[in-house]
Amino acid sequence: MTAQNARPTARDTGTGGAARDERPGTGTGSDAAQHDTVASVVRQWRAVHPELDTGPMEVIGRINRCAALLQQAEDAPLRRAGLSRAEFDLLGALRRTGHELTPGELAKETFSSGAAVTKRIKQLTERGLVERRGDTRDRRVAHLRLTDTGRDLVDGILPEQLAYETAVLSVLAPEGQGELAVLLADLLSRLEGRMGALRA
Repeated sequence: MTAQNARPTARDTGTGGAARDERPGTGTGSDAAQHDTVASVVRQWRAVHPELDTGPMEVIGRINRCAALLQQAEDAPLRRAGLSRAEFDLLGALRRTGHELTPGELAKETFSSGAAVTKRIKQLTERGLVERRGDTRDRRVAHLRLTDTGRDLVDGILPEQLAYETAVLSVLAPEGQGELAVLLADLLSRLEGRMGALRA
C-alpha cells in the first residue's frame, strides 16, 4: 500500500449495498475498521452532510483516537513516578541526546513553548532530577543536564513503556507494523514541513 493509495475515496451511494463504499471504515475494510468509534462518528457526519468528503476525518480521527488510548495506558508508569508526560519528554530529551541542553534547545526537542519548559525545569530541578549550570560567557544562558537520580528514573521507566508498546502493536503482524511505520513517517515528515504554512 502506498500513501497515495491509502487516501479514502468520496464515493457513497447510500443504496443499502447496491454499490460498495470503498472508504476505510465504511464497508470494505476489516471488521475492526467498520465498527470502531471513528466509523460511527463518520457515519453520523455523512448523514448530516452527505456532500462532504469525510476521508480526512477517517484518517486524522483514527490517529487522534489511537494516540489518546495509547497515552492513557502508557502514562501509568509516569503517574506512579509522579511525572507528567511533558515532564518525562523533557527528561527523555536530556537522556537520549546525551549532553547538556539549553532551555531553548529543550523547547525545540519537545515541541514545547519556552515558558512551559521554564516551568517544568523549575519543578524538576526542585525534585533533584535536573541540574543547571550557568554559562561562563553569558549569565542569561543556562545549561541543563540530568542528575544521577534523573537518569536512573528515566532508565527505569523506559523499559516498562517499551514493553507496553510492544504488547499493543502485537495485534498487528510484523509486516503491518512496518507498513504503518512507513506511512506515518511519510505523513509526519510532510506535515512537519507544511504545518507552518498551513497556520499562516
